[in-house]
Amino acid sequence: MKKINIAIDGPSAAGKSTIAKRLATKLNYVHLDTGAMYRSTALKATRNGIALDDEKGVCEMLANTEIILTPEGKVFLDGEDVSTAIRTDDISMAASAVSKLKNVRADLVKRQQQMAKAGGFIMDGRDIGTVVLKDAELKIFMTASAEARAKRRYDQNIAQGIPTSDIETIAEEIRKRDYDDTHRAESPLRKADDAVEIDTSDMTIEEVVNCVYQLVMPLLEV
Repeated sequence: MKKINIAIDGPSAAGKSTIAKRLATKLNYVHLDTGAMYRSTALKATRNGIALDDEKGVCEMLANTEIILTPEGKVFLDGEDVSTAIRTDDISMAASAVSKLKNVRADLVKRQQQMAKAGGFIMDGRDIGTVVLKDAELKIFMTASAEARAKRRYDQNIAQGIPTSDIETIAEEIRKRDYDDTHRAESPLRKADDAVEIDTSDMTIEEVVNCVYQLVMPLLEV
């Protein structure tokens, strides 16, 4: 059966990675969590005392950085499993800061495009359909209210034992990140012209997966 690439964009905590992982399992595709690459970059910069707006410093660090995403969803930074360490609220905000840096984006986008050349990938992030995979056969723009996203992030943090703020604080951070992501100079968050928008505020994970699956199937029969 034909293998396509699927781009899933949307704001922070809209459920992109969760849906992408489930869909990848259902289709036997590889989920490529691009956000994890920015989070890993932010984590290493923070650990090394590099300012998040120091483009030259972060890029020099990246040149000697290995980020590996496994089909099982694990994230390895220079050989260390950082799958949990990159999911804190602080690293989420730090990732938004480093993602504004033009040359950091250029480095990571190049890596992402190289990975997806073979097809059969589901990528999620902020600029997949508009920059990274402009020729993806299916583009989804996934959104949800700030309140719904904050509740999901809070529940996810509690379930995974990650230190967390209360729901109202997370909602405020999400609104700030939305503003930052949509107003940054480099690859701002926006819906691709040919993307299908799905508001997941009142949908279960399974409902969203099935919705996207129904959009995928006709494309595999061509």
